[in-house]
Amino acid sequence: MPAESIDYADGSVVSKVITRKPGGNITLFAFDKDEELTEHSSPHDALVQVLDGVAEITIAGKPSCVELGYCILLPANIPHALKAMEKFKMMLTMIKS
Repeated sequence: MPAESIDYADGSVVSKVITRKPGGNITLFAFDKDEELTEHSSPHDALVQVLDGVAEITIAGKPSCVELGYCILLPANIPHALKAMEKFKMMLTMIKS
């Protein structure tokens, strides 16, 4: 299972690249509680699949609470941010083509 392929680290965000291809990347992330990714954007769409925990993902200023089993699309060129409300793991699939 992907969630078992990455461990939490106190006070940190851990990332682990699973695959990197011309058409896209798959990366696992593990966030300690209250860790975050500040607002940014990407030139590519990305799909977030929640593997553990709860986070608030904000897309274009609109927050959404996501938890285990949820998927959410981060559209290309739209600002987004993430804050872990508790320990949180996700798989991010970046779609380049």
